[in-house]
Amino acid sequence: MCGEFDDEESLAEELYQHFTKHAQEFLDKLTTLTPRGEDAQLYTYLDALFRTALKSAAEPEDAPPTVSGYDRLRMEPLVYARLAGFMAAHQPLDEDPLRRLIEALMTGYAEGEEMLAEHEHDPSDHHGHTH
Repeated sequence: MCGEFDDEESLAEELYQHFTKHAQEFLDKLTTLTPRGEDAQLYTYLDALFRTALKSAAEPEDAPPTVSGYDRLRMEPLVYARLAGFMAAHQPLDEDPLRRLIEALMTGYAEGEEMLAEHEHDPSDHHGHTH
């Protein structure tokens, strides 16, 4: 039974390492757009906020040493979802904040799946496990 726990812990940390690698690759691939128009400063700010949050999620030294990387990977999305819900509750209903949140959530999910799909087809990234 002890060996099973070690295997599960090892797999969990491997998943976290996989996430941090993909997060860094995703950040490296993201192009910084130069928005134009009246909302240019807002979109520049939002892009920087997204990059900062993703970088923070993928930085092991941002958490206490007793918190595993996988625990962060498993729980931090709940914090962001809670924050998004709190902020959405303060928006006018005619802006349909729930729909916008769900669209943003699905965009992020698709971006994560795209990164996984790219690595499944990259023979140099084979780790002997399935995604």
